[in-house]
Amino acid sequence: MTDSAEPKAASSRFTDENRWRVEQATRAAVVIDAEDYFRAAREAMLMAQKRVMLIGWDFDARILLRGEPMELGEPKAVGDFILWLVGRNPALEVYLLRWDMGALKTLGRGSTIWTTLKWMLHPRIHTKLDGAHPTGGSHHQKIVVVDDCFAFCGGIDMTSDRWDTRGHCDGDEGRIKPNGNPYGPWHDATTALEGPAAAALGELARDRWHRATAETLEPIAGVSDCWPPYLKPHFTDTPVAISRTVPKMEGTKPVREIERLYLDLIGSAERFIYAESQYFASRRVAEAISRRLKEPDGPEIVLINPLTADGWLEPIAMDTARARLFEALRRVDPRRRFRLYHPETQGGAPIYVHAKIMIVDDQVLRIGSSNMNNRSLGLDTECDVTFDSRHAPIDDMEATIRSIRHGLIAEHLGREPDEVAARIEAEGGMIAAIEAIRGEGRTLVPYEVPNLNAVEKWLADHEVLDPENPDEMFEATTARGLFRTWYLGL
Repeated sequence: MTDSAEPKAASSRFTDENRWRVEQATRAAVVIDAEDYFRAAREAMLMAQKRVMLIGWDFDARILLRGEPMELGEPKAVGDFILWLVGRNPALEVYLLRWDMGALKTLGRGSTIWTTLKWMLHPRIHTKLDGAHPTGGSHHQKIVVVDDCFAFCGGIDMTSDRWDTRGHCDGDEGRIKPNGNPYGPWHDATTALEGPAAAALGELARDRWHRATAETLEPIAGVSDCWPPYLKPHFTDTPVAISRTVPKMEGTKPVREIERLYLDLIGSAERFIYAESQYFASRRVAEAISRRLKEPDGPEIVLINPLTADGWLEPIAMDTARARLFEALRRVDPRRRFRLYHPETQGGAPIYVHAKIMIVDDQVLRIGSSNMNNRSLGLDTECDVTFDSRHAPIDDMEATIRSIRHGLIAEHLGREPDEVAARIEAEGGMIAAIEAIRGEGRTLVPYEVPNLNAVEKWLADHEVLDPENPDEMFEATTARGLFRTWYLGL
């Protein structure tokens, strides 16, 4: 079945279990890679009248917010830019909330320490560390809200090593750390929202601020002109679902809307699922995929991952779990409907995939901060947003989602979207088209299971470094594991 085949009629996938709110976005855009995000964020903050809220996992005051034209005297580094913003607008206040453990990185960032001190001394710049998370958890949301009128929500942190273009060119001179050292290509995504959907994200951001600081902020009213001129909207007047992960903590009821949404989307797919994730380590997500692969006419599933997880600890936890889950899925996939790829540059360098995207049947587009790992589904705080054409009256919404999917595949294969669209139609599906196009140079490389030693297997199978919820941090390893409800003989 080609991915443009006529789907069955069905109702919206949003339920009380998989979303917090559904609110209207007067305008909405999908922003791929940080070149466009940093420019649009700069323009949005320039338009701020009363308040900017920056809620994130990490924040580096030294990074440059590129984009022309710059205003007279406007600093390029985001830390100085924020000081300059409040200096030019006496009514503006800035609230910056970041994960407290992630802030330890600041100790090695030189000028960031002094910039932070300047912020703390300014009466209208409010900088706080978020420690409202369980042991071993993190605050992982990436949200920017301007005047409760405009918001970004997705996977891009406003920190170093994130800026890149969609070309992901080898040796791009723009990919330079604040200390002058180069870093590798980076692929990421976020969304821009205007109207009631942005106001809802403003409420979520204020609630997060209250949880971390016990301070209550009032909503901003009366601001309506807040869309950055640089951004071209993909959708207008469309409902947006907002889904969360909130871990179990004292006085806080756990919320697992994001996990439920993953399972519902996988279970409801009729033709295909296209997904990008930094990790693939969730037992429950893998079980949901397994059920679909066992069906004689289930959907084809393409997942884009990085070659290996970033950092020193993550590869042990995430890459090993991915290998074990992939091996398990391969055993229940005789029709080869599940493929896992990682992208490479023209010169063969791995492109790090940090984007968190899921597209189902070109009817549903989901982007957020959550990955397909246990932490995102139960231990960290997360926020995703979802567009569902079956919940919206927009005639061309599916065509727009399809063009975004074709653009993503084309980006990874170094081709034009029209060529990808034509090849998918000719080959009858995504997997066949990718296999027909990929080759030398800029391409997608099939995942290969590495050799795993006994220790790595044990760590993955017992989820020692990727617990499913706060309680498992202290639970005996014999009571948990990747395959505790999944009997595949591994």
